[in-house]
Amino acid sequence: MTVKNQAPALQELARQLDGELHYDHLLRVLYATDASVYRSLPTAVALPKHTEDIKVLIDFAQRTNTPLIPRTAGTSLAGQCVGEGIVVDVSKYMHQILEVNAEERWVRVQPGVIRDDLNRYLKPYGLFFGPNTSTSNRCMIGGMVGNNSSGTTSIQYGTTRDHVLSLHTLLSDGSEVVFEDLKGPAFAEKLKGDRLENKIYRHLVERLQEAEVQKEIVAEFPKAGIHRRNTGYAVDELLHLQPFKPDGPSFNLCRLLAGSEGTLAFTTEIKISVDPLPAPEAIVVAAHFNSIRESMDATLIAMRHQPSACELMDKIILDCTKDNREYQKNRFFVEDDPEAILCVELRSNDLDVTQKQAEALIAELKAAGLGYAFPMVKDKNIKAVWDLRKAGLGLLSNVPGDAKPVACIEDTAVALEDLPDYVSEFEQMMEEYGQRSVFYAHAGAGELHLRPILNLKKKKDRQLFYDITRTTAELVKKYRGSLSGEHGDGRVRAAFIPLMLGEKNYALLKEIKKTWDPQGVFNPGKITDAPPMNTSLRYEEEQATPAVATQFDYSEVGGILRAVEKCNGSGDCRKSAEAGGVMCPSYQATRNEKDTTRARANALREFLTQHQEEQQNPFNHPELKEVMDLCMSCKGCTSECPSNVDMSSIKAEFQYQYFKANGVPLRHRLFAENASLNSIGAKVSGLTNFAFSNRLTSAALKRFMGVHPKREIPRVARQTLRNWYKKQYPKLARAKKQRGQVWFFFDEYTNLLDAEIGIKAIELLHHLGYEVQGCAHAESGRSHLSKGLLDRAKKMAEQNVRTFADKVSYKIPLLGVEPSAILGFRDEYPRLVEADLRDQAKALGQNALMIEEFLKREMDAGRILPEDFRGKERHILLHGHCHQKALASVQDAAFLLGFPEGHTVEIIPSGCCGMAGSFGYEKEHYEVSMQVGELVLFPAIRRADEEAVIAAAGTSCRHQIHDGTQRQALHPVELLWELVV
Repeated sequence: MTVKNQAPALQELARQLDGELHYDHLLRVLYATDASVYRSLPTAVALPKHTEDIKVLIDFAQRTNTPLIPRTAGTSLAGQCVGEGIVVDVSKYMHQILEVNAEERWVRVQPGVIRDDLNRYLKPYGLFFGPNTSTSNRCMIGGMVGNNSSGTTSIQYGTTRDHVLSLHTLLSDGSEVVFEDLKGPAFAEKLKGDRLENKIYRHLVERLQEAEVQKEIVAEFPKAGIHRRNTGYAVDELLHLQPFKPDGPSFNLCRLLAGSEGTLAFTTEIKISVDPLPAPEAIVVAAHFNSIRESMDATLIAMRHQPSACELMDKIILDCTKDNREYQKNRFFVEDDPEAILCVELRSNDLDVTQKQAEALIAELKAAGLGYAFPMVKDKNIKAVWDLRKAGLGLLSNVPGDAKPVACIEDTAVALEDLPDYVSEFEQMMEEYGQRSVFYAHAGAGELHLRPILNLKKKKDRQLFYDITRTTAELVKKYRGSLSGEHGDGRVRAAFIPLMLGEKNYALLKEIKKTWDPQGVFNPGKITDAPPMNTSLRYEEEQATPAVATQFDYSEVGGILRAVEKCNGSGDCRKSAEAGGVMCPSYQATRNEKDTTRARANALREFLTQHQEEQQNPFNHPELKEVMDLCMSCKGCTSECPSNVDMSSIKAEFQYQYFKANGVPLRHRLFAENASLNSIGAKVSGLTNFAFSNRLTSAALKRFMGVHPKREIPRVARQTLRNWYKKQYPKLARAKKQRGQVWFFFDEYTNLLDAEIGIKAIELLHHLGYEVQGCAHAESGRSHLSKGLLDRAKKMAEQNVRTFADKVSYKIPLLGVEPSAILGFRDEYPRLVEADLRDQAKALGQNALMIEEFLKREMDAGRILPEDFRGKERHILLHGHCHQKALASVQDAAFLLGFPEGHTVEIIPSGCCGMAGSFGYEKEHYEVSMQVGELVLFPAIRRADEEAVIAAAGTSCRHQIHDGTQRQALHPVELLWELVV
């Protein structure tokens, strides 16, 4: 049936669900892809609230022959959760931790629980869930079971399959079945009866008892010593259980369901075993090598030292980290230009013992002539190493151009002793294809994520996509390895299962699928009966990349479309607020896929490529307006997204282009021109502030401007900062020491609204010995950028570049108080100004500093000393501005606030405050704005002592903190000013 014909049936289905059902085009587009190279437009997207909803969906699927595709975070690399039918996303509602038994060391959860969130919950119990994928801050336990995930720690803690104790499931007939250990009579009872559950047990027992079947499994499945093995259904695992092995563990079909990719049953509840927390004293030996082969030989030595992790990063990935703001700082341990780094983690309960283990490993590597540098990383720096490793997948998308490292052979696993020879043959094979592969991941487990670099828009490379995968499968089969070690078969590898496991075993897998799911409604085309792996790709064959004229300069990445295409779907933007960082605040509040950076990128890619003929203006789509609506322009994605997808500037560009066709809304103009309006109001500040604060007049103004009634309109300053500077700065007493000069940027927020803060900033600089110079200049353009008025923002940027380019240098920098205003020089200006000003803009941006950055620099240089400040006992809670976190560092503010004697500083682990410029003032965004504040920021402030001081650099942040907690937050310079004036 077509979607159109199904519409009445879908409407009726939606009425039957307590959860949500979406079948509009936008939501179908957003769920058409995952982290793989595939695209398949689903019929609908369901967000069930509970098991009964899933029963309703299964009943609908059976009656209408509509497939159900289970999905959690959508981080699958093999296309497991894309397909035609209804995508069933359990992540929004089914994410409860149901029970913890610390004594028996198990936990019971719903499938939408995030792995890292679970471990934060378990930490007070002294427990954790060991399997640790690179996506652990957003991947979910249900997806980990479906894929049998393992990750960096599998050499010590095994795979997810090794931890699954029981699964509550719904079978294809809608019956509820619990799969768990079955002993003696309980097992025998399952073989009786006519229910689907009984037929499943009987079929498996009857077939696996056959000697010929057992012989075929043993002969064709991967070597027994390879613990990373996700090719096909794990029938080989069942042979190790009773009754097939009389002294083996009890029969448990969870062994089969783990790794079955949602093709056999729908899981609603999971019981898993957990382990004691790892030994606390760790050291990572980051061994550097001049070749991949050398690192493979070193892996054999490293594994003899019983590490807790042994991971590889090659030069291609390491080079990608050089241009990523977030990950540049994690390269501190990299020496020279290695072809590969093997990160070997050693642990014990005693640091001296761990130190000796590390020294012994290094000594053996040196004795074998392997490696040229062996830095030992300790303490908090270890997290930076693993963060760098985890970012590998996303970082690979930064390779410029349409050719990207493609996930197709990235999951091969062989026996550890075969690894060096396998890699040598693999490299030779790739040379024959004219390829240089990317190597990274789990060397200690015999698994390497090997990726060819292909342009899947080209017919030739689409064929190579198949040919390289086929040849690799043959090579893996030669070593009796597994084509999938942890990522699963999905669309990309399922077609090669007959080659990997043999035709007879493949026929058995098809029997199993038919027995469990006679109508084939559970995730069809995955594992069995897969379509060709080089079909249903994200891009059409020989698809041209349309050139789209933009106001921002995207030439470095080949245009705005390629900037969008950098998003590979890895879903870093779906991490929870508890995981830390800024990205993506609206998703953290709503838990809607639509509100992720990934969704915005997917929508833009879709409408800029698939719907070109519909509009002369490719941006003129209401769906794009909808998906961009809750983007707060926080800039978290510019640093936290490994692919550096800068959705903030892309949103501004979208608005600018969309307004060309639809006009600029009045409220947008009013907010964008707030500085001009406030400058008029400042001339009669008393009257203006009366109007802003009086109940009747302020209510009328709010209605007119579309401001939520619970918001207060910011008051204008009684005297602008510029006027104070002209009149009062020359009268300040000469400082005792002259330490240098600075230029001051009178941003529109500080000048017109927060003039008192600006006065204190200037006085602070003056008393510390810095001559503060000011001049006439344009606004920062921040409000125009946020509202998409890029033509106006561009003029302001160009005026400011011309004004300051010849004045500002490293020695005499340009300082700003409001983060979003001054950091625009560094971020947007170089991409916004005309080409003849670009180099000047880049140079200026490097010397346009937040005042906190400058003071920290001077303190580091010894030009500002602790004795410049009076001591005062106080504890400071610091909230960082989003742009500060993304483009600079909150640590600078924390350092300088902790500089005076008696100050202690605690950084609130918050993301965006939720105000985000004008976003939180707008009536339709108020609720989401406050939800964002309630994630981390508001609760942290409410828990603080009344004596604690709250600090925040952003004017919007301070207003949001007041509205959400009734506490006053101060700018960091205010706190330092008190101690010098």
